[in-house]
Amino acid sequence: MNVEKGFVNEPVPAGTDLAGEIKKLKKEKDAVILAHYYQKGEIQDLADFIGDSLALARIAEKLPNRVIVLCGVHFMGETAKILCPDKKVLVPDMNAGCSLADSCDAGEFRKFIEQHPGHTVVSYVNTSAEVKALTDVVVTSSNARQIVESLPKDEKIIFGPDRNLGNYIKSITGRDMLVWDGACHVHEQFSVERLLELKKSHPSAKVLAHPECKKPVLLLADKVGSTAALLKYAVESDAGEFIVATESGILHEMRKRCPGKVFIPAPPSDSTCACNDCNFMKLNTLEKLYNTLKYGQPEIEVDLETADAARRPIERMLEISERLGI
Repeated sequence: MNVEKGFVNEPVPAGTDLAGEIKKLKKEKDAVILAHYYQKGEIQDLADFIGDSLALARIAEKLPNRVIVLCGVHFMGETAKILCPDKKVLVPDMNAGCSLADSCDAGEFRKFIEQHPGHTVVSYVNTSAEVKALTDVVVTSSNARQIVESLPKDEKIIFGPDRNLGNYIKSITGRDMLVWDGACHVHEQFSVERLLELKKSHPSAKVLAHPECKKPVLLLADKVGSTAALLKYAVESDAGEFIVATESGILHEMRKRCPGKVFIPAPPSDSTCACNDCNFMKLNTLEKLYNTLKYGQPEIEVDLETADAARRPIERMLEISERLGI
């Protein structure tokens, strides 16, 4: 099977009922589809489960299916494989990487850790398996604050790779943290000036921001949180209008869950674009998902030594989250 381009490069016959065929293939292959909130709406609608990184990790760990298809980016597929080593984990397009994960090379991160002995290493889930293998505990944007606060107060911490999330957690916990200088290209691009203009034209709108955004954007937010936390806030809020500063894919679920409310994507610095999309997340398509299920490729593989080392900090995260009721 030709997967040299990072996906199954086989033509799909014109007129194929992709949604119907994908549902049939799921049954035939004993497969389950997990999709992140940043996926295209048509993929979210076909998924068995949608969620943020923490939710998808929890779900993957408990699934009975033999095959997991992870519609997200590469590190999410790796996390599923690490937690489910005996299952076949597929991704529609191996080119769906992550700029944040790419900003933290495992070799350089190892050197950074060695230069600062005596620190507990806390890594954001948006990292490669190799970086997770160097880590004491993994966190997501849903649980980073609570997990950091669960550590002894005098604990010295290295946090990687997202500088915006790391500095946000540092500011609200007051912990002694060294923060790696990485960032997400999507959340870096939100324009404070254009956001202020949008607030002027929508004065009653609540601003929802992901903690990967820069500090000036977070200071304008009514709610800072993970995608799941922002969704929950939107559902429960009495407000009827929201400006959303995170990847625009979350708007699909927000609009489904809150049909009477208005959701406006926060604008990026590029004045020619009205919203911020992750080009990696959007590489996954229904055609690629169909071919992935049909041919059982591309498959995520993680070598056993790396997987064993990476599993421990992920399981520690899940254990702490369970204990804290997150």
